[in-house]
Amino acid sequence: MVLFSPIMNTHPVKYLKDYRPAPFVVDRIDLKFDIFEDQTLVTSSMQIHKNRSVADESTPLVFNKGVYEITSVVADGMVLLPGEYQADDISFKLFQTPESFTLEITSILNPAKNTSLEGLYKSGNIVCTQCEAQGFRKITPYPDRPDVMAVFSCTLIADRNLYPVLLSNGNPVSAGQIGNNRHYVRWEDPFKKPCYLFALVAGDLAFIHDRFTTASGRAVDLKIYTEKENIHKCGHAMASLKQAMKWDEQRFGLEYDLDLYQIVAINDFNAGAMENKGLNIFNSKYVLANPETATDDDFLNIQGVIGHEYFHNWTGNRVTLKNWFQLSLKEGLTVFRDQEFSSDLNSRAVKRISCVKNLRASQFPEDSGPMTHPVRPESYIKMDNFYTMTVYEKGGELIRMIHHLLGESGFRKGMALYFKKFDGMAVTTEDFVSVMEEAASIDLTQFKRWYSQSGTPRINFKRDYDPDLKILTLTFEQRTSPDRNQKEKLPLHIPVRFGLMDDTGRDITPENASLLHLKSEKQTFVFKDIGPNVFPSVFRQFSAPVKLTTDFSDTDLAFLMAHDSDEFNRWDAAQSLFIKEIQQLVTAIQEKRHTTISAVLVTAFKKAMGNPDADRAFLAKVLQLPQETEIKDHYEAIDVKGIHLARSFLKQGLARQLKQEFYDTIERCSLSDPMSLAPGACADRSLKNLSLSYLGSLKEKETTALVFRSFETAKNMTDEFAAFRILSQIDPGTRQDSAMAFYEKWHQDKLVLDKWFSVQAGAGLEDTLDIVETLMGHPDFSLANPNKVRSLIYTFAFNNPINFHRSDGKGYTFICDQILRLDRINHQIAARLSSSFNQWKKYNGGRQTLMKKALETIMADQALSKNVFEIVSRALE
Repeated sequence: MVLFSPIMNTHPVKYLKDYRPAPFVVDRIDLKFDIFEDQTLVTSSMQIHKNRSVADESTPLVFNKGVYEITSVVADGMVLLPGEYQADDISFKLFQTPESFTLEITSILNPAKNTSLEGLYKSGNIVCTQCEAQGFRKITPYPDRPDVMAVFSCTLIADRNLYPVLLSNGNPVSAGQIGNNRHYVRWEDPFKKPCYLFALVAGDLAFIHDRFTTASGRAVDLKIYTEKENIHKCGHAMASLKQAMKWDEQRFGLEYDLDLYQIVAINDFNAGAMENKGLNIFNSKYVLANPETATDDDFLNIQGVIGHEYFHNWTGNRVTLKNWFQLSLKEGLTVFRDQEFSSDLNSRAVKRISCVKNLRASQFPEDSGPMTHPVRPESYIKMDNFYTMTVYEKGGELIRMIHHLLGESGFRKGMALYFKKFDGMAVTTEDFVSVMEEAASIDLTQFKRWYSQSGTPRINFKRDYDPDLKILTLTFEQRTSPDRNQKEKLPLHIPVRFGLMDDTGRDITPENASLLHLKSEKQTFVFKDIGPNVFPSVFRQFSAPVKLTTDFSDTDLAFLMAHDSDEFNRWDAAQSLFIKEIQQLVTAIQEKRHTTISAVLVTAFKKAMGNPDADRAFLAKVLQLPQETEIKDHYEAIDVKGIHLARSFLKQGLARQLKQEFYDTIERCSLSDPMSLAPGACADRSLKNLSLSYLGSLKEKETTALVFRSFETAKNMTDEFAAFRILSQIDPGTRQDSAMAFYEKWHQDKLVLDKWFSVQAGAGLEDTLDIVETLMGHPDFSLANPNKVRSLIYTFAFNNPINFHRSDGKGYTFICDQILRLDRINHQIAARLSSSFNQWKKYNGGRQTLMKKALETIMADQALSKNVFEIVSRALE
């Protein structure tokens, strides 16, 4: 007998193994949107035929549908009565249809009341859409799946004063006035696309205009739209778009295929941006920037996200997905492309380090938590929950591994073959890997396990040297822990970028040995005629997403930190030193022993600081301590307070011992033009502000005054924001004074206020929860705006462990309450916040019990959405 708990399957699960082609195919759809202030009338006119490979005479037409009223259905010119079709909040059905026919459906929508930000909704005074993954069904009945590709046209009708700008996919083909102060614009997209790529925008918007001439000589019009008061902040986004277009031509030979490329920035958006064909809709934070209001990191993020969405034109739009289980086919591939774009235009080492920090802090815990899933998931309840770090970032790492295995020329050849074979088609990850095999004549059969097997492989690396025979033996063992997806894990094909150095740091890697292929559970590589005191450098460039354990001593790590020719491994050696030091400090704190800092670490840190030839952007990464959210992943039982105290002790100890060096670094790095976005100036600011952070951690009168001067005299947002963050960690009075000054200066800028909320929510001070609860009632905060929720509530839950994990459980209660409130407004945002409890079983003391209680409270809610149910029920398994 099997006993079922209340959290067992109460929602249907979709499985990859159950995939079948659509029984009805839409060849063409003509949409008309008649927009009024209180409602929008949507008419969809479709040309449809049966897919005879899966449908016969008795197969009913079943389209996906959302919650709205259908006012008219016309099939092949005949008006159908309500009894001749069925419609509820989930589906639309016709029980008998001919082989091919036309179907016209008219519906009534209310965008102003759509707080889910899916389908057709209002952002301020702008009407817009978000259809990925399954939002198109909220607009009109349709087979809402990516393998149904149709030619779209769209006519928008609206008041010309309220909505002078009417945009959709493709190219505008006609426009005009129609009386009653209303006007229309008709758009046609010549390329077939799935419905998730449909988009429209209607509003009173300004735009900047530019042109790009493709490699073949075609002129493409470029337009970026935003609210009129922000139009002066679009220049960097436009420059980034032109850089992306040129890069894609040069790196992959891919030209843009329409005459017009448009971007619209809006304030209310669930994600970062959406690659709708020819009409990208962006979260405004990834478009709007100038040095006064945006940090250097903001500028880099805008460049990367603009590139990411543009690159989707080929990897996602021209070649799309057979089903949503293949999401990483477009997202992982495009993540790799945008990372390469940013690396080619900026510091490759710094970009790689940033990506790996993000992967380790967010994806590795996902791999070991209740929502662990393969890069190509096998099942889901709500597809929205699988827009994850695993699908995106780990998926990008899989593409990078293929690039390592094939090399640049082989990978480029494979990409060309991919587009030649599959342009205009909906395909799978297997299709992509198969063309890479064909292009490079390589067997990737074992490599494919990366797509179907969940978890992060753990690699144990050991050295053995025979001085008499001069033989160096390197042994690798790989193991992936069993989880809910697979009880037995198979060995993976893992590319290991490799190098050897002598004791002066000179590279002595044998020819053809820079890439090792690890395929077995235990594998040995033997190198002959190797002298003594040779240091191996493994997983250079982080060539595979693995957790590595080595036999390196602190002295070995300090040597690698100083001498490895691979910049990533130099940074990683520093991180390993920091982690080992923090682990020793945590143990000492737990055992109530005296705490000290290793002399080896201090010496290595000081040596790195004193290197006059170092890239300052890279050095700022090397000298930055891992965050508490990164450190916790090194523990099976997480001691929140111990980690917090140990990291603080290490930071303050380094600041005391190297105080003058930090002062000198600040002085050297303060000479750059504060308004310049040149790489050198940005690098100076990053190292200067890191040094300021170390000194600020001392909380001394002198150092606090230094930080306050930097805050008050800052001439750019990078310096001002950095100083504000430091001041917020010193004491409640200092935080309050700086917060008041920051708000008074920037209260009229919505995006800068997001920073204001996030700094206060991330403060490690004891009263932070009280401050966050107070800010929930601030007039500039809205629970309906995802950016504000992410800035205040997400920051507290995900980036402030010492306060979220308060021993009294009040942090958990607060977040539990916000999840339930948000679930009434926006299921996606609520579900993502629910994942803050995913690691509850790893926490020590009473925290585990308190977190479980919060999860059970959420599960007891009778109106819980599928999105939140899937996350929370998995966590409670």
